[in-house]
Amino acid sequence: MGLMSKILGGGQSRTAEDYVELDLDDTSADSAEAAMQVHIAEISDQTDAIDIKDAVYDGDIVIADITRLRTADSTVEHIVDELRQVAQEVDGDIVRKGDDQMIITPTGVHISREKLGQRA
Repeated sequence: MGLMSKILGGGQSRTAEDYVELDLDDTSADSAEAAMQVHIAEISDQTDAIDIKDAVYDGDIVIADITRLRTADSTVEHIVDELRQVAQEVDGDIVRKGDDQMIITPTGVHISREKLGQRA
């Protein structure tokens, strides 16, 4: 029996009883102890950008879902410009991931533009 078979169980069939469901509300980590948090946000209008800006100014990372924004609307450009300005002000970073997400980071956090495992 190889190492991977020992780790993965080597061909044994699994049932639902073999797995444990994790209760995310029962985590023991206290967010007040963390130096930085990662926030998930949805942007549907201009007011949603306010909470995102506050989080980045506080030193947190924000992953924002932008699918509710209409791409032809000038509001999108305005919101993106505001968030880009925040990233510049705090010496952070901002990147758009596909058509549905933006990642905004605070001071000292850079977002790599390369996917892991695909470096030249």
